[in-house]
Amino acid sequence: MLLLHTIFKKESIMKIAVILAGCGRMDGSEIHESVLTLLSIMQNHATYQCFSLNLPQEHVSNHLTNESTHNETRNMLVESARIARGDVKPLEKLNVVDFNALIIPGGDGVAHNLFDLALKGKNYTVNPLVKQKCLEFTQNNRPVGFICIAPAMIPGIYGPGIELTIGNDTKTSELLNNLGAKCFNCLVDEIHIDKKHKIVTTPAYMLAKHIGEAYLGIEHL
Repeated sequence: MLLLHTIFKKESIMKIAVILAGCGRMDGSEIHESVLTLLSIMQNHATYQCFSLNLPQEHVSNHLTNESTHNETRNMLVESARIARGDVKPLEKLNVVDFNALIIPGGDGVAHNLFDLALKGKNYTVNPLVKQKCLEFTQNNRPVGFICIAPAMIPGIYGPGIELTIGNDTKTSELLNNLGAKCFNCLVDEIHIDKKHKIVTTPAYMLAKHIGEAYLGIEHL
């Protein structure tokens, strides 16, 4: 979050947009990462607004048994409201000119809902509206932060040449490098900054063993 103060030296309070993909690490946004993101924004004297896709989740998981539940559907916007305490808007209402930066927390559900890496591997695509909003922020010289597995969508949004980290996962790094990304290893409390494009990434639960470790990198971002 300190990066934001460097980039935007304004007297007004900074406003950060946060994109969620539901509620729960297996089928939506990772709850710890999402809440820590919101907390860190507030701790750095900024405000946030959550957004989500008004679409069904790709699947629904039982987080007690780690199994998918069949014949059940949930809506990403409705489920994201659990994290946002009801204050979440449809993603199409996100206007880049109203915000100083964008952050996308991770979770396995993000790799099912915001993009489909979990289903299609290297042939994944990013949801068109998610891609559009990320590009709008970058084209308007505003930083975008990606947490945990969310950085894996960067080549699908921006094309080749963007620097990022997903921690030290060799298999995922190789896949992303083959798609044109420039992957860097990072520790759990570290971030990587692509200064040219103002894209900031951190591993969080790609490496974190508990919520305290996840917090370190997210707060730094």
